[in-house]
Amino acid sequence: MSAQPDGPEDRLRRFAAIWSRAVFPLTSTSSTRPEFEEQLLPLAERLSRALVAPAFDAGEGRAVGAALVAAHCTDPEALSRSLDCVDAYLVLYCGGDGDAEALRSRSARLQHAMAAGYAQALRERTLGEQEAIAQAALRAQGVVAQALHASEARFRAVFEGAAIGIGIADLDGNILQVNGALVRMFGGSAQALRGRNVKDWTHAEDAPQVWRLYEELVRGDREHYHVEKAFYRPDGTVLWTNLTVSLLRDPEGRPQYQLALMEDTTERRLLNLRLRYEATHDALTGLPNRTLFFERLEKALGAGEGQRFGLCYLDLDGFKTINDSLGHAAGDRLLVEVADRLQSCATAPGEMVARLGGDEFVALTTGPDTQREVDELASRIMNALLAPVRIDGRELTVRGSIGIVEGPAGERSAAEVLRSADITMYRAKSAGGNRFELADPEADARAITRHGLTTALPAALDRGEFFIEYQPLVHLGDGSVRGAEALVRWLHPQHGVLGPDRFIPLAEHTGLIVPLGRWVLEQSVRQARSWRERNADAGPFRINVNLSPCQLTHPGLVQDTVDILEREGVEPDALCLEVTESALIGADDDLLKPLRRLAEMGVDIALDDFGTGYSNLANLRRLPVSILKLDRSFTQSMQQFPADPVDLKIVEGIVSLAHSLDLAVTVEGVETGAQAEQLRILGCDTAQGWYYARPGPPERLHELALVDATG
Repeated sequence: MSAQPDGPEDRLRRFAAIWSRAVFPLTSTSSTRPEFEEQLLPLAERLSRALVAPAFDAGEGRAVGAALVAAHCTDPEALSRSLDCVDAYLVLYCGGDGDAEALRSRSARLQHAMAAGYAQALRERTLGEQEAIAQAALRAQGVVAQALHASEARFRAVFEGAAIGIGIADLDGNILQVNGALVRMFGGSAQALRGRNVKDWTHAEDAPQVWRLYEELVRGDREHYHVEKAFYRPDGTVLWTNLTVSLLRDPEGRPQYQLALMEDTTERRLLNLRLRYEATHDALTGLPNRTLFFERLEKALGAGEGQRFGLCYLDLDGFKTINDSLGHAAGDRLLVEVADRLQSCATAPGEMVARLGGDEFVALTTGPDTQREVDELASRIMNALLAPVRIDGRELTVRGSIGIVEGPAGERSAAEVLRSADITMYRAKSAGGNRFELADPEADARAITRHGLTTALPAALDRGEFFIEYQPLVHLGDGSVRGAEALVRWLHPQHGVLGPDRFIPLAEHTGLIVPLGRWVLEQSVRQARSWRERNADAGPFRINVNLSPCQLTHPGLVQDTVDILEREGVEPDALCLEVTESALIGADDDLLKPLRRLAEMGVDIALDDFGTGYSNLANLRRLPVSILKLDRSFTQSMQQFPADPVDLKIVEGIVSLAHSLDLAVTVEGVETGAQAEQLRILGCDTAQGWYYARPGPPERLHELALVDATG
């Protein structure tokens, strides 16, 4: 029998056990290692919850770091080992089935928060010790007057046994005494340190207020101050410290000595720098990542008057194909090569390149003349991608699409700039790729509107914001209304009534066209039943419903149609499904099979927009269509008299061909009486257009069905 897989609690305890084994040897505690493991288990639980939480909470990481200090893990190596364990095992044991890259990024941020919490707790603990030492020093100084020998012994014990560095200097800055911890921090000998002057210890990274605070203290205007300060060691290396300096006064209150307490933070600082680098740079390419790029972009956008910025947003063309065909390892090597080439393109002051993720990169330039510089930067990037990349013996061609945004600082936010660049990049890609485009506010607005409509589509169907208008189909021989085409509209809360050209492509892109098309079919068939019941003596009446290419390939098309017709009690001959000619160009038997089944049931199939798809006329014989809808482009010239004789011949030929194949001909876009009469003479069967009626509510069609359309 196979072993049961470990549950979340087992994996969490295993993580805590690994953590405890790594850190326990460095703790100053009387607990046993199993007892220490039980102390770490709730900390491991907090990290696990923070790793998979919907929103990142740095407070959880800081709390875990502070708890390590409370558990007596104050050796700097204990923090380093804890972070190594979290880096190596937290995602492995606690990540579940989440996105590995996102979990590793979250883990790195938790490590940064742990280090910050650990540093803060250790600093507070150290300050407490420092205050105790300072008080002890003051008390010892006061006791000297009463019991010099006893106080000197106690002070010396505190002074020499302290874990932090302690130094005493006079008001001129001459160092008088140092303890062993301070000697070990600086290296060398106590004698060498006692020969130094405090003012000799300047460092290039000293904050401006460091020496101002020092002068205030030795003058007696300040009792103490606390700063972060760097010192040069005798061997040239740098020592970073948390430095607290206090003023010691004589019994009369006059300044006499200065007491310095130093905590060595060099390792912690290096760790923080490493974590900061990992949090702001891409692990694969070494380029700045999205976090650091946004910091730089926000800084550029916040620059003073007269400053400008230029942004190039690059997406590789066809990168997914490389990943799918050659594997992700080859794709990663390609990204590294592209990153190196981009880095070489942005070397001037004020320029930077970053990787946002996947195959998306950005290049930023700043300064007063970015209008010219950003175009040059984009050209350099395109030229850098021209040379093929050799991977595993193959030469891969690299191409990219770039969206460019340029403008003055201070007018837009970083998110708005990046959104505009992203929209512009996709505009370049849709234009064929391997090019760059400049941002266009009007194009941005259209893209944002399209996105808003796309996201609103599902809710719009649920809220009943769609409605149907009907345009009558008129028989050219006797002028009677023989049917109507159903045309869906969207009553948008902000944009008003939208025609199908505004939202049908979006519905096809998102897949919503299937439920929307089913709803249109259901409403139209129900309306057809109502018309037939109210106008039983008016002859056969048919409703035309458009089918998109996505609906044609949906496996439920036939069954949905049958169910709707049966539920509404409508015969199949009352329905005509319109399919565009372009959707059937090169259609195989699998695509035509559902249309054939519907045609066999008695549903009419109309070939819409006939003449625009450049299809082979011989294909008409194998298509299950019974009606040709002639595109309006062939009949527009007939609106005027005399009509173009070439168009007349073309239409006459199409009508003759259709009738020879037993196909009826419908013409759309009829707008004048002369046009309608000419089409009747040419033998067209039915027509629709504004000459007869514009699309409208079903009530209007009831009225038209009762009277002669030509009367």
